[in-house]
Amino acid sequence: MPTNSKIPGVYIVEENAFPNAVVEVATAVPAFIGYTQKAVDGNNSLLNMPRRIASMAEFISCFGDAPKPKFELIEADSSAAISFNGKKYSVKRKDQYSLYHHMLLFYANGGGSCYIVSVGDYSSEIDAELLTKGLEPLLKEQEPTMVVIPEAVTLSATDCYALQQATLKHCGSDMRNRIALLDIYGGYKDRKHPDGDVVNTFREAIGSEFLSFGAAYYPWINSSIVQEYELDYENLDIPQLKALLTAELELATLSDDKKKQGTAYIESIKEGLSYLESNTLHKMLSQTSILYSQLMREMRLTMNLLPASAAMAGVITTVDNTKGVWKAPANVSIANVISPSVNLSHEEQEDLNVPLSGKSINAIRSFTGEGIKVWGARTLDGNSLDWRYINVRRTLIMLEESVKNAARAYVFQQNVASTWIQVKSIITDFLHGIWQRGGLAGAVPTDAYSVSIGLGETMTPEDILEGYMRISVLVAITRPGEFIEITFQQQTPNC
Repeated sequence: MPTNSKIPGVYIVEENAFPNAVVEVATAVPAFIGYTQKAVDGNNSLLNMPRRIASMAEFISCFGDAPKPKFELIEADSSAAISFNGKKYSVKRKDQYSLYHHMLLFYANGGGSCYIVSVGDYSSEIDAELLTKGLEPLLKEQEPTMVVIPEAVTLSATDCYALQQATLKHCGSDMRNRIALLDIYGGYKDRKHPDGDVVNTFREAIGSEFLSFGAAYYPWINSSIVQEYELDYENLDIPQLKALLTAELELATLSDDKKKQGTAYIESIKEGLSYLESNTLHKMLSQTSILYSQLMREMRLTMNLLPASAAMAGVITTVDNTKGVWKAPANVSIANVISPSVNLSHEEQEDLNVPLSGKSINAIRSFTGEGIKVWGARTLDGNSLDWRYINVRRTLIMLEESVKNAARAYVFQQNVASTWIQVKSIITDFLHGIWQRGGLAGAVPTDAYSVSIGLGETMTPEDILEGYMRISVLVAITRPGEFIEITFQQQTPNC
C-alpha cells in the first residue's frame, strides 16, 4: 500500500499475476583445456582463467594462432609409407600442441559458445599437472556442460588415465552438472595391434567411479583440418632434409643443368638465403622431388590424425540446437573427416557397445554412401539401466539445473501452502513444455512427469521447523531405439 494513502485520492497498486518461470539452461557449452599460442585479453592475462568465446575468430584474438609444428625424419619398419634408397622413413612430430586444430574441428561440426582454459603456451612442455589444474578454475563456472581435454592423449599412458579420472571426478562429484568427453589413448591403433588392445587397456585404467558422467569414442579420425599450403620445408629438420634431397638428386637421371638447378634449390633451404622466396621454393620442390612430396603428405596426415572428442562436442552442440538435448547424439555425420583410423565391422563393434564390464565405447564408423558417422550413444556406465545413455544423463542435468535455478528465488520465502502451490506450478509448467517438445516419454502429461510438494506429502512438521522445503519430481526420460528389430514372416495366400 502506498505510504501517502492517508491523503484522499486514487491510488494504483500493481501486483504480480504470474509466478516466476523456470528458464531452461544452456546444454551445449563445452569447456576446453589445453595449450595456446597466447592467453591475453588486451593487457589482461587469461592464463588459467576460463574465457567464454563464441567463434574461431574470438579464439584467435584471445588465444592466438596455430602452432608451427616441427618434424624429424626417422628410419622406420617396413610398414612406413616413405621408401627411399632401400630404406623406410617416417616423420615424427617433436611437439604435440593440438588444441587449435581441435577448435577448428569443433566449429566445423557446429560448435558455438564454449569456454577455453589455457594452461600454457607453445614454449611449455605439455604437462599432466598443469592440465589437471586447468579443471580448478571451472569449479566456479556453472555454465559449461561438457569438459574436453584433447591433448591428454599426448601424455604418457599413466598420466593420461590419471587426468581422465580427475576429469570424471570433476564432472560427477565436484560439479554434477556436466559430462566428460574422453578419447582412447592410442586410439588410432587397431585392437589387434602388437602393442595390445587399446580399448581394454582404457577400460582397465579408467577406474569405476563416476562412469555415468563420461563418454568415450573410438577410433581416432583422419580429418582434413590441416591443408597442404600450411606445411613446407620449414617444418622439417633442415640438415636431415638436405641430406635426403641431395641423395635423391644424385640418384636421379638428369642433365648437368638440371642437377645444378636442383642443387641450388636444396642450398636455398637455409635461413638467411634469399635465392628463392620460401613459398616459391616449396612449390618447386613439390613439383620436382617425389621424396619431398611424400614427406609433405606424411606430415599433413600426421597432423590430421586427431582424437574425436572435440568433433563430438560440436556434434552434440548441433544435435542440442536442432533437436534437443534429449536426442541421442548418434547416427550423425562428422564433418571435415576423411575416414576413421580403424574400420570397424558389426562384429568388432559388439564388444565396444555391450561389454561384460559395462564400460561402453562409442564407435565412429564409415558407411558406404552415408559418410563417417557416430554409431553409439552410451556413457561409460553401460550396465546401468538408469544412466546407460548420454542423452538421459544430459537431459536430467538440464532439468535439475533449470529447476534448481528457478527454486533459488524461493529461498527464505515462507514455507507455507501458498509458496508450495507457486513452486509446484512453475515446475509443472516447465515440465509440460518439455513434454510437448518430445523431451519426456508418455502419451499424456501424467505419464511423463509428476511434481509433489507439501506437508504430509514430501515434508514432515520437523522438516518445516528446520527450514526444509522438499520437492519430489518424477520424470520419464525418452530413451533411444538402439536396437530396432523387424520380424518378417511369410503369409499364406488365400487361393
